[in-house]
Amino acid sequence: MRIGRGWFWAAGAAGALVALRRAFPSFSFAGRVVLVTGGSRGLGLVMARELSRKGARVAICARDPAELERARAELAVRDPGVLAITCDVSDPEQAASFVGQAVERFRRIDVLINNAGVIQVGPLDSMGVQDFREAMDINYFGMVYTTLAALPHLRGHGRIVNICSIGGAVAIPHLLPYVGSKHAAVGFSEGLTVETMREGIRVTTVLPFVMRTGAHWNAMFKGHREREVAWFAIGASLPGSSIAAERAARRILRACARGEVYVSVGILAKAMRLMHGIAPGLVDRVAALVNRLLPDPGGAGAGDFAEPGWLHRPAVASGPWTRLGDEAARKNREVPWAPPQVK
Repeated sequence: MRIGRGWFWAAGAAGALVALRRAFPSFSFAGRVVLVTGGSRGLGLVMARELSRKGARVAICARDPAELERARAELAVRDPGVLAITCDVSDPEQAASFVGQAVERFRRIDVLINNAGVIQVGPLDSMGVQDFREAMDINYFGMVYTTLAALPHLRGHGRIVNICSIGGAVAIPHLLPYVGSKHAAVGFSEGLTVETMREGIRVTTVLPFVMRTGAHWNAMFKGHREREVAWFAIGASLPGSSIAAERAARRILRACARGEVYVSVGILAKAMRLMHGIAPGLVDRVAALVNRLLPDPGGAGAGDFAEPGWLHRPAVASGPWTRLGDEAARKNREVPWAPPQVK
């Protein structure tokens, strides 16, 4: 009986300490050097904005020089010292160069946020080996390359945030290259947590649900593109099926400050993880039923090469059900131009 009471009080004390640590995080971003990959638009840009507000010294990278310059000019209004480097994280030399230039400018690194990613939407029959390789190169190896380059500068004090996806825990139909790469990313991030904790590095694995960043217009679509764009754009715009980008960014940065190891962003992400943990077979069967409702893989109008969503916006993807997504796309520089005319 005494042993039982001892364990009870010990568990209660541990819970109270965790609650206090979460309520009053000791880590502040003010004056910290934070690297954000994929920071020219979408979630990466939203996090860079929030970090600048918190007083961090920010370095961002992206592949498109024009997009990167627009993001740099915006961030420089608040932080004239922001560093913006053109970089394809799927190239290990470019990833190492990004980290190296940040160290040269700021003399240190405190936080690395691995956010860069690509998403291909379409049925399995429309996907080729190259689609899987591209997803792995950017979503998985891009994370690996930047992390390995940054590790020597993070030991003893640093933090790493890996933006994965609920698709890294639960299979989502018509996103197979993405899902496979994100499962790999989750495995890498969890393994990194285990191996670097003794070196004083805190790693946070983030599994967000669909975020309302406007990124759906830059996702790459195959198969019946207009039909694929329709369901994806609506799902990424409605409040019930997507999370506001600003809310997601604040939650992610709070998790980093608290040193949280694993965080699901959004109630639906938490519910899906819980259900999959209890009954993975049932969740997969439900996903298979959902897959039957999505566009057929072949037939007239199906394309076998990927194109961005903004090129194939159908009439059904316009109106009040995509208004929030369109606003997010413009705000977060996913579409710096006016949305194309509806076909």
